[in-house]
Amino acid sequence: MLDIKVIKENPQEVIDRLAAKGKDAKEEVAEILRLDGERRALILETDNLKAEQNRVSKEIPKMKKAGEDTAPVMAEMKRLSEQIKENDDKIRVVEADFRQVMLSLPNLPDKDLAPGGKENNQELRQFGTPHVFDFEPKNHVDLCTDLGLIDYDRGTKLSGSGFWIYRGMGARLEWALLNYFVETHLNDGYEMVLVPHMLGAATGTVSGQFPKFKDEVYWIDDGEEERSHFMLPTAETALVSLHMNEILREDELPKKYFSYTPCFRKEAGSHRADERGMVRGHQFNKVEMVQYTLPEKSDEAFEELVGKAEALVKGLGFHFRTVKLAAEDCSASMARTYDIEIHIPSMNGYKEVSSVSNARDYQARRGAVRFRREATGKTEFVHTLNGSGLATSRILPAIVEQNQQKDGSVVVPEVLRKYLGGIEVITKDMKNR
Repeated sequence: MLDIKVIKENPQEVIDRLAAKGKDAKEEVAEILRLDGERRALILETDNLKAEQNRVSKEIPKMKKAGEDTAPVMAEMKRLSEQIKENDDKIRVVEADFRQVMLSLPNLPDKDLAPGGKENNQELRQFGTPHVFDFEPKNHVDLCTDLGLIDYDRGTKLSGSGFWIYRGMGARLEWALLNYFVETHLNDGYEMVLVPHMLGAATGTVSGQFPKFKDEVYWIDDGEEERSHFMLPTAETALVSLHMNEILREDELPKKYFSYTPCFRKEAGSHRADERGMVRGHQFNKVEMVQYTLPEKSDEAFEELVGKAEALVKGLGFHFRTVKLAAEDCSASMARTYDIEIHIPSMNGYKEVSSVSNARDYQARRGAVRFRREATGKTEFVHTLNGSGLATSRILPAIVEQNQQKDGSVVVPEVLRKYLGGIEVITKDMKNR
């Protein structure tokens, strides 16, 4: 949620910055200003009515003691009471409308971001060089099928399109990746948190996915009125809601969390031939990092998260690039995002395996997550940041494609071998191991 003070002090700047994100916010900003004015006027009028009610009520005992007729005063008290109740009802309606419009606005993009969409994304750096084969390489679908790593047909049989089953060495390789990520984050001082996979609706509002993307998650209950829980689309949704409605101490920050979860997405995936297999799906595994920081430490925390995501990908030996997203390519909740993209040969390009984002105080305002300054005793909103560390559904295809050999075997990245009992190469004769 944006700061109403920022909107009131410079509404045109808010409109211009949101336009860089592809959002025409002129009507919403005008409505917010109107509702805020109406709300404040009603509150002032009601406070004055209550003050008058208190003043008059104090006169009644005096009038009775003096034997005066209190009927006119009692009638005035009744009128004031009815007017106050009517105003209170109006305030509730106006505040609900105000909150709804405020929740509909995306976060302001940082001023240094290029406006527009993907076409204006900026490549910041590359690591390594694309793999060159001296034979005709296979795509990851054929490799995973030949080696018995993934069972696409039975995944579809069990759950429909967009699902797959890890088997044998494929399941072990997936688990090795997750162990690598978990061990790295623990060594870096992050606290591991295992969150529920079924979340209450409030968490979707705090993270900024609701109300805009309310229909893009899997709801557990049927019927609009009973939509109380949904399957988490990412652990970020849970982790940024851990401290909602709390006031933290300044010396508690930063808080650094990570969580492993399966992630559930309604997206059916692309029908493009180069996005077959595991590149898009309804369920995939991911380790997510989240930080709560002081506002002045926000940029430093962002660079730390980017560095951590890059280090994980470097450790796997991949060629990848880091891309600064243009304003419109950032998600609605985020002020800035860098993507870590790995090269998958069969796709003739790069695919994102980690997005690192800074929400500034946008999510904290929605969730009322604050901290108390030691020097002043005043409360302020924290900044929240998140980063994939990492998602596996594109890592595993990159491993088998970049590390494939002429005989169809796949070399295991060195950092994963200790989790696989020292196995260095995956071959066809390892099926079901």
